Amino acid sequence: MKFPSPSSAESVVAVSDLSRRFGRKVVLDNVSLYVPKGSVFGLVGENGAGKTTLIKHILGLLKPESGAVRVFGREPASDPVEVLGRIGYLSEQPDLPGWMRVDEFMRYSKAFYPKWDAAYAEQLLVQFGLNPGQRLNTLSKGQLAKAGLLIAQAHRPDLLLLDEPSSGLDPMVRRDILEAVIRTVADEGRTVFFSSHLLEEIERVSDQVAMLHRGKLVLCGALDEIKSRHRRFTLHFETAMVQPPVIPCAVNVCGSGKEWTVMCNGAQEELPAAAAKLGARIVEEHAPSLNEIFVAHAGAVNLSQS
Repeated sequence: MKFPSPSSAESVVAVSDLSRRFGRKVVLDNVSLYVPKGSVFGLVGENGAGKTTLIKHILGLLKPESGAVRVFGREPASDPVEVLGRIGYLSEQPDLPGWMRVDEFMRYSKAFYPKWDAAYAEQLLVQFGLNPGQRLNTLSKGQLAKAGLLIAQAHRPDLLLLDEPSSGLDPMVRRDILEAVIRTVADEGRTVFFSSHLLEEIERVSDQVAMLHRGKLVLCGALDEIKSRHRRFTLHFETAMVQPPVIPCAVNVCGSGKEWTVMCNGAQEELPAAAAKLGARIVEEHAPSLNEIFVAHAGAVNLSQS
């Protein structure tokens, strides 16, 4: 499956034909994606889809078994100093030194980043409502996420990389991370790459979206284009269908008897004629959510692998 890609000059991250196995398990299967500069790029997939493994390749923690990964035009595994110095990273469970106070952790982290912006760090401290004198091991999970995000952002990285940043957090903290932080970074011309299994988060803030399912890239592109290409129809047949109807533009068809739901990807104008030819009429039509689109494509992959 081929997806449109920007030129290498426009891409902060370029992943080409990347595959990875752990033992007999294929974790990434020939994945290619490109992250345009200045975009908010959302990587979505269920737990175990391969999101964290892909992020580890971008960080240079894993070297490609086949294929290639370039970040800022360089190989992260071969040139970690040059690449990591331009990345801000926050994992789902940040490993922070609990015995340090927040202000001590800020001073400690500053030594690793020549471009550390002290004024910006103080601004984030206030924005996130953190107490500089409080020890990290006394912070709530949400406060820890904010402290980790402060460190990831304070040197104004060219690429902010977030791996499930809001997993397990309350809605207010999620809002702070996704809206107050991610959009602000992107508005400054920097790039955000974040993974999540929560599709509503991806849909709310992303410009670009990639969907991983069982290590395969099932969809990738501009969010608006993906949503505009897809349409969900409900068909009613006069007589019950034993097998799913064959629809030319369908990604996925599900249902039973006289009622079937069809997810179309492009060529939507062909559906009424195709339905009429099969003896059906359209009884419902709507623009699907990103979650519905993902479920349809994941279901199509499941059928092809079964």
